[in-house]
Amino acid sequence: MGKLVLMFPGQGSQAVGMGCDLAAADPMMKRTWAEASETLGYDVEALCEGGPAELLGRTDRTQPALLAVSVGIFRLLQRDGLHFDAALGHSVGDYSALVATGALEFAAALRLVQRRGEEMLAAAERSLGGMAAVLGLADEAVDGLCAGVDDVWPANYNAPGQVVVSGTSAGLEKLAGLAAAAGAKRVIPLAVSGAFHSPLVHSALVPLRAELRAVDWRPPDPPFFSATSLRFEREGLPDLLQRQLVSPVKFAPAVSALWAAGYDAFLEVGSGSVLSGLVRRIAPQATASRVSDVDTLAALRGAGTYLEAR
Repeated sequence: MGKLVLMFPGQGSQAVGMGCDLAAADPMMKRTWAEASETLGYDVEALCEGGPAELLGRTDRTQPALLAVSVGIFRLLQRDGLHFDAALGHSVGDYSALVATGALEFAAALRLVQRRGEEMLAAAERSLGGMAAVLGLADEAVDGLCAGVDDVWPANYNAPGQVVVSGTSAGLEKLAGLAAAAGAKRVIPLAVSGAFHSPLVHSALVPLRAELRAVDWRPPDPPFFSATSLRFEREGLPDLLQRQLVSPVKFAPAVSALWAAGYDAFLEVGSGSVLSGLVRRIAPQATASRVSDVDTLAALRGAGTYLEAR
């Protein structure tokens, strides 16, 4: 049998109601939410269930909520006997991946992403930047355009023909014009509060550093693959997660590297279907699936593939 990678989503995958049908069907999800609420001091279940969308979409609330939903679903799979060979996250999804691999306790991860979100929000308010998705150009073409525009940087390499860039409003406006002239199909401004994964959120690094280093880290097992460094990481995780904050998310190269190394199945664990959809474009021959709700969990249980001892 091939090798399975668990994938954990980041911001943009959140939705009001995420995890709720699972919580109604299984008390383990409700217990996970209760643990998150006790750790953070506010009702995470109510936030996921009722939002409102504006609050759920606020960076300092989005990140803990996504983590709680992903970990809750992972616990359901783990109880069912899930076996996996590696874990991969997209941005804040790294924290979910590190919980799944045993490198990080859930409560510690919640506190870290809460602080991460707070500091990212504060940095975004100071920098007043944004993000935009450039569709239809090769990665190298977008890299070249960014190099020629002040205060714009590649932020997410998501799939062939889809690169997200971060920058100032003026920089993004200029880049959009250049991208259109270079043949981009579309340049879509994203509904985010800042220029994440760029130097414009550098001020978030120092406040986060001490908290990352104070955590009790353990070597990931199964291994954790970083979409920042494009390699398996066992040590130096606090420094890696700091660097991740201001570095591009190389999701497409990460999936390509794992596929080339013999990992042929990818299972998205958490809200939405963004990552599994990207995998189908990056590595069309790989098996890509997801567990985000009662129906997708039932489908996985019915197939039984990843729940058998290997």
